[in-house]
Amino acid sequence: MKKMLYLTIIIIAVPSFFILLYYKEPITKVLKEEPIIKKEEKKVSIRVNQTQKNKIIELDLEDYVRGVIAGEMPVSFNLEALKAQAVAARTYALKRVNKNNKYDVVDTVMNQVYLDDNTLKSRWNSNYDKYISKINKAVMDTRGEYVDYNGYYADTLFFSTSVGNTENSEEIFGTKVAYLQSVSSEWDSEVSPVFEEKNVFTRENFCKKLNLTDCSKIYVNIISETSTGRIKTIEINNKRFTGSQVAYSLGVRSNYFNIYIENNNVIVLTRGFGHGVGMSQYGAEGMANNGYLYKEILEHYYKGTTIKNLYV
Repeated sequence: MKKMLYLTIIIIAVPSFFILLYYKEPITKVLKEEPIIKKEEKKVSIRVNQTQKNKIIELDLEDYVRGVIAGEMPVSFNLEALKAQAVAARTYALKRVNKNNKYDVVDTVMNQVYLDDNTLKSRWNSNYDKYISKINKAVMDTRGEYVDYNGYYADTLFFSTSVGNTENSEEIFGTKVAYLQSVSSEWDSEVSPVFEEKNVFTRENFCKKLNLTDCSKIYVNIISETSTGRIKTIEINNKRFTGSQVAYSLGVRSNYFNIYIENNNVIVLTRGFGHGVGMSQYGAEGMANNGYLYKEILEHYYKGTTIKNLYV
C-alpha cells in the first residue's frame, strides 16, 4: 500500500464500445462459451433493441455490422482498421444471439453502438454515398468472418484507446479469458487525440462530483492498480472508490489517471479511453497505417484466435 500524500505534492498513479464521448464504462461481462453452430449460406439475423425509438428490429447480420462500424469507428479510418472492426462487431453480435430473449443486443455502448441508415443520411448529408461505400467495402470484404477460439465465438470486446498496453480481462471484469490478455499497443500514442487528456476541476466541483464533504485539503491513497497501471481501488479523503467509479463520477475518459493541484484547481490527467480489454480501435488504426492487414490486427489483440467464416 502506498503512503498517503497531500495533493500539494503531485500524486502519480503511473503516467498514464464510444469515441470522443465522456468516459462511460460499458456494463458488460465476458460471456460463457457456447459452441458454434455451423450455418449454411442463408440469412443470419440479429435482433436489435433501438433504445431511443423504444422498438426492436430484426436485421440481416451484415446490415447490422455496417451500422455498428458507422457507430463505433470514424469512417476516416484506414480500411484495414474498418475491416478489423467489422469482424470484431460481427463476432460480438453472434456470441450474443439468444433465441430465448426478445432481442440479442442493444444499440448503445451497453453492447455496440448501432446507427440506422436514416440516421447516417442525416448525419453525413452529401458525404453519405462516399462514406457508406467505404463501410460497405469493409463489410463485404469480410462477409461472414468471425473470430474463433477453439471452436467458439470469441468475446471480441473492444474500446477506443489503450494506455500503451491492453488490459487483462480478469483485472477489469473479474474473469480470466485466454485471448483477452494484455498485449502491447504502442500505436495509440501516434494517432489517438485522447491518448492523454488534461481535465481541470475547481476544488469545489471536484469534491461535489465525488460527494466529498471536507475539501480544505485533498489527499489520495492509491490502494491497488492493474498490471498496466490503471487504478483499481483508491481512497480520496478517506473515502474508498474504484478507479472506474472516480472516472465515471468525474466524467473523464479512463481509470488510468494522475491527480494533482495546479493553481488551486484539481487536475486529473488521464491516459487512454475505455475499459482497455480486447482490441484498441485507435491501436488498430495505428497498426493499419503501419501496413498491418486486418487479420493481423485481430490476431494481435485476440491472442490465440483464428479467423473463420460462417459459410465455409
